[in-house]
Amino acid sequence: MTPPSDTELELLKLLWRKSPLSAREVQDQAGPSLDWTASTTRTVLERMRGKGLVVRRSVHGLAVYEASDNKVSVIGAMIRRMGEFLEVDPARAASAFSGSDLLSEDEIAELDAFLADADTKGRRS
Repeated sequence: MTPPSDTELELLKLLWRKSPLSAREVQDQAGPSLDWTASTTRTVLERMRGKGLVVRRSVHGLAVYEASDNKVSVIGAMIRRMGEFLEVDPARAASAFSGSDLLSEDEIAELDAFLADADTKGRRS
């Protein structure tokens, strides 16, 4: 999976909260704040699909989108990458998300385990 851009992350946040959504529903909820037209929203969703960030399926003949991966996997991969770049232990980062509106306490615990597992695997390599 290609790492998401900032605007793609905004759409992923929306899809994690309210998935699945049609392109029109994504446009109605995110388009105005991003200052996008409906065609831009559809184009971005299709590019995200090409990058493996979202999947499209048909529900009663309507194309709907949902995130390919759960938010813990996506956020965990981003934290790992940043940790490697900064040369810090990413396993200690999960606690910084306490109080997040995006992550529940259970998801923070899952993120902590995800990062700790990655750290353990990295030390064995």
